[in-house]
Amino acid sequence: MNIPRSQQIIAVLWPSFLTAGVATILFFAAFDPAEFLATTRFAELSRQGAYTIGFFLFWVLTATSCALTCYFQRPCEAK
Repeated sequence: MNIPRSQQIIAVLWPSFLTAGVATILFFAAFDPAEFLATTRFAELSRQGAYTIGFFLFWVLTATSCALTCYFQRPCEAK
């Protein structure tokens, strides 16, 4: 069975998008980005900018996890 490439990509990006949304909400409910970034060189970054960057970082992290799950789900080649 051959699954189209676009369906494979969506199968990774969609659940990771949803998970990144939940992770962003939970993380920033516990940590204020203004206090979190105050001691870094990104102290002038707005809260909305921090939320955006945080969301995309969580999305990359969860997309990598989903992609690795799909990769390791494939059967090994028999020799």
